[in-house]
Amino acid sequence: MAAEETPAELTRWTIHGERLVDDTRKLNVSIAHVELPDGVHFEQWVLRMPKAVMTLVLDDARENVLMIYRHRWVMDRWTWELPGGYLDPDEDPADCALREAVEETGWKPRGVELLTTFQPLTGTADFENLIYVGHGAEDTGRQADINEAERVAWIPLADIKDMLAGGEIIGAAAQIGLLHVLAFR
Repeated sequence: MAAEETPAELTRWTIHGERLVDDTRKLNVSIAHVELPDGVHFEQWVLRMPKAVMTLVLDDARENVLMIYRHRWVMDRWTWELPGGYLDPDEDPADCALREAVEETGWKPRGVELLTTFQPLTGTADFENLIYVGHGAEDTGRQADINEAERVAWIPLADIKDMLAGGEIIGAAAQIGLLHVLAFR
């Protein structure tokens, strides 16, 4: 049976209630009482986070990508990432993409357009990520935010495959955006 012919209602999980455990500006944690289609009941932790926006900036030749090198303390790892952050309430996502690129790198994309969106933890979390692509950028002369980036660099796209294989780029958003560009550019 083709995907479009699958009767979705037969496999829908029923949520009988959800109780809040903790609510902060950047994370809402709750426990949902869930019933599976076969009648099994259980409790499921649920995470809800504000949308995050990342900016994949390509140079004019579309041969290099602007990335930041930073320490991620939760995993105690250094990694290359795309600039990005949380979408402020009532902020336009494209404006957020431009703002985050400037704040974290000192470079301002000439413009941005939505590349793709994804949910990194579909079974547990609602955390929509939006990846914007910018073509070309101007150096604003601003220093990169010391709290965000150890280094800012234009990385050759030709090096990305090896960096991914070597574990230098571990974040889902960076991987998805870069793989998207490499596959479809």
